[in-house]
Amino acid sequence: MKLRRKLFASKDPYDVSKADLFLAACKENFTYLISHCEDYKKICKGLGITSADDIRSPADIPVIPTMLFKQHDFISGRSTFTLTSSGTSSGNKSTVRFEFSAALAALRMSLKVTRYHGVISLKPCRYIVMGYKPVRGNKMAVAKTAYLTTFLAPAVSRKFILKPTPDGFKPDFEGITDALRKYEKGTLPVRFMGFPSYTFFLFQLLDERKLYFKLPKGSKIMLGGGWKQFYQEAADKETFYKLAKKTLGIEDDNIVEFFGAVEHPVLYCDCAAHHFHVPVYSNIIIRDPDTLEPVDNGKTGLVNLISPITKATPILSVMTDDLGILHDGEGCPCGVKSPYLEIIGRVAPEDIKTCAAGAADILKGVKV
Repeated sequence: MKLRRKLFASKDPYDVSKADLFLAACKENFTYLISHCEDYKKICKGLGITSADDIRSPADIPVIPTMLFKQHDFISGRSTFTLTSSGTSSGNKSTVRFEFSAALAALRMSLKVTRYHGVISLKPCRYIVMGYKPVRGNKMAVAKTAYLTTFLAPAVSRKFILKPTPDGFKPDFEGITDALRKYEKGTLPVRFMGFPSYTFFLFQLLDERKLYFKLPKGSKIMLGGGWKQFYQEAADKETFYKLAKKTLGIEDDNIVEFFGAVEHPVLYCDCAAHHFHVPVYSNIIIRDPDTLEPVDNGKTGLVNLISPITKATPILSVMTDDLGILHDGEGCPCGVKSPYLEIIGRVAPEDIKTCAAGAADILKGVKV
């Protein structure tokens, strides 16, 4: 995977001149996948894409819905470690594997993106993780990612909101509130990391109880993992930022949001204008929900995520159940020129025809 290594070695994570290298790395990945994963090969053959020569742009790469990864375990090579999604209401989880070189590429990517956005710091801090407390056997990507994020600045302590109980993980809001009382009196910055849903629910609880804190200078809120099953309760950014300032004294310029998926383990970090610019390691195509044809920037559709990050699982091009808009990057005041993604909401799986079909019919209607 020489081209992938070259792509992930890019110094500028938002270098818009890397489009040709990105496509070449995707073709390299595709060639490996169809020769090492029979299921992937069958899907590609059904779509009339049998070699890299059939791929003229990222939109030509066969797309697999993320829902299918929750129903079928795709294996396309030896792996060093695996990650799983948090699972659907029926208990199904996606399993994504990484070989050692893919893990190294992901680490290199994460360091460059977080350094670019000023998230890495040498100043010690206290972490409040609005996610799962690490336990043996928990391979969920959101748990591992949240924990790894606590290494972006030296951790003096870590406090987790979701703790294991005989009935599964349960949120400990009282424990977090007690920690805030203690941390407010200290001098070390506090970094929140984890689900925006539980973070927002904490804000609401504090506001209802008239509990307002002024955390030490340099404190941040870092959000990742999405709203998951709470997507219907998702707050708009303005409401979220106002409550963050009101309850914790944290301004919106100290709120950082991450976006990603187990089936697309590329790190997206919002800019100063809170936009998710597309890094060189990935490509995003917005597709019409009915025809699955690509739509122009500025129009709403299903979010198709593309990256040649691993060869151990065929996640080269995946279709999410997210609705989003891709905007031209030139219009963002932060100065980054790559397009940026706006997530509008989620579509129920039964409403996405690509997720309701069996493996043989998965992309019957796609025209590329």
